[in-house]
Amino acid sequence: MTKATKIALAAAAALGLATTPAAYAKPKMTGQEQLAKMLDGRVAGKPQSCIFTPGTGGNNMTIIDNTALVFRSGGTLWVNKTADPKSINDNDIIVFERFSGSQLCRTDMVHTVDRMSPHMLTGVVFLSDFVPYRKPG
Repeated sequence: MTKATKIALAAAAALGLATTPAAYAKPKMTGQEQLAKMLDGRVAGKPQSCIFTPGTGGNNMTIIDNTALVFRSGGTLWVNKTADPKSINDNDIIVFERFSGSQLCRTDMVHTVDRMSPHMLTGVVFLSDFVPYRKPG
């Protein structure tokens, strides 16, 4: 090893550049941990079979892998853990077929479509009751 190489390695080590990126990677939170963090400081209310959701999707819905669908409406987070949470995957697009206008109800049809091939159906989601979580006060 040349003197220049030794100096470059020493400088890189001193700057912390010689360590692998994995040494700095944070372990990914589980779906339950993500949901707990999202609901921290909030109190659960009475479950509802329908919620008012004009234009549900995009900005006011969060998909938490293998855990739940979370809808934001003002200061309330509505959590739906579905009948089979393992069927929820943020790699899929969720498609809602509503039967009650601007409300989303547990009886509405929901299916998933592959994000990379939008015409490929990947599954069906059966909604459960929606549980509201609000900050106390």
